[in-house]
Amino acid sequence: MPIKVSSPATGEFWEIPVLYEDDCLIALDKPAGLPTAIDPSQPDRANLIALLHKGVAEGKHWAATRSLSFIMYAHRLDTEASGVLLFARSKDILARLLNDFGSEKPALKIVALIEGTPSEDHFAMEGRIGPHAARPGMMRIDSRHGKRARTGFQVVERFRDWTLLECAPLTHRRHQVRLHLAYARHRVAGDGLYGGKPLLLSRLKPGYHLKPGHTEKPLLGRACLHASRLEIAHPVTGAPLVIEAPLPRDLQVALKYLRKYGR
Repeated sequence: MPIKVSSPATGEFWEIPVLYEDDCLIALDKPAGLPTAIDPSQPDRANLIALLHKGVAEGKHWAATRSLSFIMYAHRLDTEASGVLLFARSKDILARLLNDFGSEKPALKIVALIEGTPSEDHFAMEGRIGPHAARPGMMRIDSRHGKRARTGFQVVERFRDWTLLECAPLTHRRHQVRLHLAYARHRVAGDGLYGGKPLLLSRLKPGYHLKPGHTEKPLLGRACLHASRLEIAHPVTGAPLVIEAPLPRDLQVALKYLRKYGR
């Protein structure tokens, strides 16, 4: 049963697929554009955890049928990102998950479409990350005051001017993957916050023509980040647990055109 949440203040509605659940855990396929938690730079914007807590408090059908009295995320995803987001159903389970996510194991795999073509198929970035003092809502590489951050990268598929990567963050800082990639001069497609260009069909398809009076919409109008896979040990049984989220529609379409015109 999907989880349905809405924001009366904005008129927005989300039907969020459940990727995995048991008595301890719930994993959701977070939609792109919905913050995991409150964004200090946009405090009035709807966020997922507040909507979930509201649903539990109000005894919504999806919460009542699961006898939910507690739910909290064990890690975050950027607002623009989609994919696997894991939640604990009790404080004890949450504490165990937070301990695992703090151990710098490559548990989460994030798919990213980036500008350019890295020279190596495997590479890593390490750079301390802290808030950008002059630009609220942004982060920056801060070698003096930032928190340690490390990400591994693996090339999945190469195109003429773009590359599909699998990213493995060993730490979980805000904007970590996109900031490390921007620092390496391989910005995430559609990531306007850190200078990423939108992916346009007109730059891929020979002879592309736009109808008069129309404005071209990008194939990817948001930062192209998708948490595709989570591998952890179950916090109670210790058994390996693998949770996967299918690629979102916009990324599927983008890859279709890249494979057709961008080789």
